[in-house]
Amino acid sequence: MSVEKIIKELEQTISKMSNEIDIQDVGTVVSVSDGIARVTGLSSIASMEEVTFAHGARGIALNLESEMVGIVVVSGADSVHEGEEVRRTGHVLSIPVGDELLGRVVDPLVNPLDGQALTGLKHRELVEKIAPGVMEREPVNQPMQTGIKAIDAIIPVGRGQRELIIGDRQTGKTTVAIDTIINQKGNGVICVYVAIGQKESKVAQIVEKLKATGAMDYTVVVLAGSSRSAALSYLAPYAGSAIAEYFMNQKKDVLVVYDDLSKHAVAYREMSLLLKRPPGREAYPGDVFYLHSRLLERACRRNEEAGGGSITALPIIETQAGDISAYIPTNVISITDGQIFLDANLFYKGVRPAIDVGTSVSRVGSSAQTKSMKKNAGKMKLAMAQYRELESFSQFDSDLDVDTKRTIERGKRTQEMLKQANGNPLPTALQVASIYAVNNGFLDAIPVNEVVAWEKGMHEYIVRNGASVITGIDKGWDESVEASLKEVLTSYQESHKA
Repeated sequence: MSVEKIIKELEQTISKMSNEIDIQDVGTVVSVSDGIARVTGLSSIASMEEVTFAHGARGIALNLESEMVGIVVVSGADSVHEGEEVRRTGHVLSIPVGDELLGRVVDPLVNPLDGQALTGLKHRELVEKIAPGVMEREPVNQPMQTGIKAIDAIIPVGRGQRELIIGDRQTGKTTVAIDTIINQKGNGVICVYVAIGQKESKVAQIVEKLKATGAMDYTVVVLAGSSRSAALSYLAPYAGSAIAEYFMNQKKDVLVVYDDLSKHAVAYREMSLLLKRPPGREAYPGDVFYLHSRLLERACRRNEEAGGGSITALPIIETQAGDISAYIPTNVISITDGQIFLDANLFYKGVRPAIDVGTSVSRVGSSAQTKSMKKNAGKMKLAMAQYRELESFSQFDSDLDVDTKRTIERGKRTQEMLKQANGNPLPTALQVASIYAVNNGFLDAIPVNEVVAWEKGMHEYIVRNGASVITGIDKGWDESVEASLKEVLTSYQESHKA
C-alpha cells in the first residue's frame, strides 16, 4: 500500500473522530433493604429520574440528600446488593403508550400481565406531569353518564370532573365504577381501570365481566396487585393517568377509575418510612395531601386551543365504620368535585346501590345533565328530601294527615325505583321514563314490593312500542316529548292492569 493511500485513510479516520467527552454519573449502592437502595455518588440526579443497576434492576430517585440518594427499586429488587454500580439514565420516569393498550392488562411499567406479547407502542408519556393550567380548561358541562339512576339523576358526573366514590368495605364501590365503564359502550369514551393493591383474583373477575359485556374493547386495566411491591402500587395511578393523557391528546374523552387511593396512601407511607422521611399524622408523611392532589388535578376538560379532550376521574376511598372525617378521606374530599357516599346500613337493608343521597354531592350539579334529565330529576330530589325528613316522624306518630302520608308513600316507591341490579346500567331515556313515572303518580297504586318488576316491564314496553319517545327524550325535552311519554306510560299501565 502506498504512503499516499495510508495518509488518506488516516485523514479520513481522524475526520470521523469526535472530541466529545462522554461523562456518565455513576453511583454505588451503600445499603439495600425492602426495595429501598441508598446510593452515594449521584450528586446531579433529578427527582423521579430513572436509574439502572449493574444487574439490570430499575429504580427511581425519590430522596435527594446532600451525600446520599434514596432510590425506590421498581423492578428486579432481589438482584440489587451492596457495592453494586448504579447509573443515571438522564430522563424522568416514563412509560410506553399507544392504542395497542386497549383491551390489555398491564402493570404500572406497562409489562403485559395477560399472557400475550405487547408490541407497537411507539409513544412515551411521563409518569409524573404538571396538570393543565386554568387557562387551558373548559367548564364541565357535558354528562358522563354512569347508567345508574341514583347518580345520573341526583349526583351527576360531568366529563372532566373528579367525583369521589367513598364508603366502607364491601358496600359496592367498585361495582359503581365498573357499571360506569360498561355504560360507556358506544359513547366513544376510553376507560382506564387502575387496581391498586387489589387481589389478582378479584381483578381477574372484573376483567372477565368487562370482556363479557364488550367493555374491554375500549378499556385498559393497570394492575399493581397485593402481592407486588409498594413501589408499583405507588406508581400505578400515575401510570394510569399517563395512559389517559395519551388518549386525551387525541381529543378523546377518557374515564379513569383509581381503585383505591386508600391503599395507594398506605403504599406511599410504607415507602416514605423506609426512606426515613419524618412521619406525621397517622404516620403518613407531610406531603401525602400533595400525593393525591397532583394526581387528581390532571383530570380536566381541555379547551380547543389546548387540544381538546377530557379526563374524568373516579377515585375510590375506603372508610372505616363510615368515618368520612378520617385523614385520607378528608384530604381526597377536599381535592375532588363531590362524592358519592355508599352507606353500609342502606346496603344491609337491601338498598343497592347503597347511595346516601343526603351525604353525597356533586359540585357540578345539573350543568352535567341532559335537558330531559335536568327537567325531571329536580322534582324527584325534592320529593326524596321531604321523604327522608318525614320518614323519621312517621315512626312515632301514626296519625298523619293525607298529604304527609302521600309524600311518605311516594318516597318509598321512589327509593324502590332507584334500586338497580349490578352490571345493568340504563340508557338515559329509560332513566328519565322511570323518574317521570314516579314523579307523576304512575307508581302510586303499585305495591312497594312490585315496583322493580313494574319498572322492568315498563322499560321493555317502551323499547317495543315507543322508539320515537326514546329518540325524543335523547334529543331534548318539550311538551310534545312529555305528551308522548305520558301516552306510552298510560298505555302500559292499562295493559299492566289487564
